[in-house]
Amino acid sequence: MVGVVVDEVKDQSARLTVKVWGTRGSTPVSGPAYSRYGGNTTCIEVRCGKRVLIFDAGTGIVPAGRQLLLEDETDLHLFLTHSHYDHIIGLPFFAPLHKPHMSVTIASGHMEGRMTTRQLVAEIMQPPWFPVCPDVFKAAVTYQNFMPEDQLEPVPGVVLRTGRLRHPGGAVGYRIEFAGKVVAIITDTEHVPGELDEHVMKLAEGADLFLYDSAYCDEEMNKYNGFGHSSWQQAIRVGEAANVQTIAMIHHSFFHEDKDLDRVAAQAKALFDRSHVVRDGQVFEL
Repeated sequence: MVGVVVDEVKDQSARLTVKVWGTRGSTPVSGPAYSRYGGNTTCIEVRCGKRVLIFDAGTGIVPAGRQLLLEDETDLHLFLTHSHYDHIIGLPFFAPLHKPHMSVTIASGHMEGRMTTRQLVAEIMQPPWFPVCPDVFKAAVTYQNFMPEDQLEPVPGVVLRTGRLRHPGGAVGYRIEFAGKVVAIITDTEHVPGELDEHVMKLAEGADLFLYDSAYCDEEMNKYNGFGHSSWQQAIRVGEAANVQTIAMIHHSFFHEDKDLDRVAAQAKALFDRSHVVRDGQVFEL
């Protein structure tokens, strides 16, 4: 199993496992230059005991869906950080949505009341941009709306705390609390140089696993000012200040090839030993 064992948990019902199905941002990539870290866009699976939560529906949700159909789970919860293409492009191809025995809840909060989750899905699945509408789904689909800073309890024993992120059009970060463990998912946020975002810090505080938007290096930030992304160095600064146990760097830029990410991984490890430049399919057990 690829990943890091943070703690050995014998009770399967209390195990928290994270699998990153897609680590790229902006657009999927393919080819020899991306073979080690992968090219799928953002999709993160969090298993709280036997319950499955999915965060974002980038192209990584396609292999995730195929795998879930091989298992007994019939009740899934999908949470969107926001609805830019790279985070929703795989949604129509999420296999559980097309199976009548499945129940899928799709939730979002980044629109802050300007558009419902149901409307959002309907907008991205309509001609001429897509050949069919959401009424092709055979699963029992429930749409949920919330506001940033809301606390959610999608399944018994799981608490989700949410926070507003700095990204064009809005985005939401998540803090998942289960069985005494904490996972923070903070992707698509832009930091102000020299500052620690209070919303990010609140979500990350004391996390066992901290997944963070590391699209750029510090030296690239001026060039991409306003794009809504952060750097791997900021991941370490936040991780250290928030006293997290493990840092997982995600949302790799499409122009960062394997060799670039290898260099980042080595530099990051020298600064924070429990840091990982995440690869498609990497698993973290807490």
